[in-house]
Amino acid sequence: MSAWLRVAPLLLAVLASGCERTAPVAAETVVLLGHAGPLTGSIAHQGKDDENGVALAIEQANAKKLVIGGKPVVFRMLSEDDQGDPKVGTLVAQKLVDAKVAAVLGHLNSGVTIPASEIYSRAGIPVISGSATNPQLTERGLKGVFRTVGRDDQQGPAIAAYIARDLKGKRVAIVDDKTAYGEGLATEVEKALRANGVTIVGRERTTDKETDFKSILTRIKSRNPDVVFHGGMDATGGLMLKQARELGMKAQFAFGDGACTEEMAQLAGAAGEGLACSQAGIPASAASKEFRDAFIPKYGETKLYAPFFYDAANVVIEAMKRADSVDPAKFMPEIYKVSLQGATGKIEFDAKGDRRNADMTIFRMQGGKIVPVTVMSGP
Repeated sequence: MSAWLRVAPLLLAVLASGCERTAPVAAETVVLLGHAGPLTGSIAHQGKDDENGVALAIEQANAKKLVIGGKPVVFRMLSEDDQGDPKVGTLVAQKLVDAKVAAVLGHLNSGVTIPASEIYSRAGIPVISGSATNPQLTERGLKGVFRTVGRDDQQGPAIAAYIARDLKGKRVAIVDDKTAYGEGLATEVEKALRANGVTIVGRERTTDKETDFKSILTRIKSRNPDVVFHGGMDATGGLMLKQARELGMKAQFAFGDGACTEEMAQLAGAAGEGLACSQAGIPASAASKEFRDAFIPKYGETKLYAPFFYDAANVVIEAMKRADSVDPAKFMPEIYKVSLQGATGKIEFDAKGDRRNADMTIFRMQGGKIVPVTVMSGP
C-alpha cells in the first residue's frame, strides 16, 4: 500500500473532526443608516453636529458586535447634504431611498423634513428628526415619521410664559425668517403671548439668508417694545441682536432653539448679554453625561441637536433589536413601542410619532455663554 493511501484516511478523519468542531460563520449584514442635513452653508455647523451624533451612536453599536436575525450586524452611515433647501432635500431623500437605507436620521430644518418625509413614508422607510419642531411634520397621518425633539406648540408656550413672567414683557415685537421652523415657532409664541394678555406691537418677516436687519429693527424700535422675539436660526439671530444694540435698542431679546447656541453667542458678542432662549430637553442627567464624555473628546462641544440625533439613531437600533430584524417593514412598528433612556431623557413616542413628555429648558446668556435657568415640563 502506498504511503498516500495509508495517510489519506487519517487526514480525512482529522478534517472531519475539525469540521465538526467549527460552526460555519454567518456572513455579516451591513445596514445603511441615512443622515441628511445642511453640511454646507450658514448653518453647516449644526448639520455636521447632527451627523456626528449619528456617527457616535453607530460607532458604539458596532463596538457591541450585535447579532440581529441570527447574523452579525455592522452599521454604516450614508450622509447627504440637503443644503437646508426643501428642493434639494427631496432629491436627497430619493437618493437615500434608492440606496436602500434602513432608516433616515434627519433632516435638520422643518421646511426640509416635511416634504422629504413624504418620500420616506411612501417607501416604507422610517425617518426620525432630532430637530424638526413644526407640528405639521406629524399631523399628516404619515406612518414612520418621528421626532426626538419637542414641537413648536410645546416650545412656543414655554418661551412665551417665560417672556411674560420672567422678562416682564408687556409689549412684544415678533420677527420670523419665513421658514417652516421660524414662522411656525413665531406663530405659536404669538398665540401664547396673546393668551397671556401680552400686547403684540408688530410682526416682521425676513429670510434665513438675510444679514442686514437694520430697516426691520428701525421699524420695531419705533413701536417701543420691551421684548423682541425672533423665530429663526443662530446665523441670523446673532447678527440681528448685534445690529439692534448698534441702533441703540434697549428691548430684551428672546429666541427659540434654532438660535440657542454658542455660535449665536459668538456672533452677538456683548450685545447678547441677558438674552433668553429655549431648547428642547433637559440640561443634565446621567445619560447626557455619558454621551458628552464620549462625544466631546472626539468631536468637541455639541452645537445643539447632536444628542437628539444620537438618540434617534439609538431608537432605530433598539427597534431592530426588539424586532430581531433589520427589515424596515418589521422593525418600524417597534419604534412606536420603544422606551429608551437617552442622552436627552426618556424617549417614548405617541401614535403620531411625537415624543411624549418633551421638556423644554430656558437658557440665559451670561458672560458670553448660554446657561440653563429653568425647565418647563411638557405634556
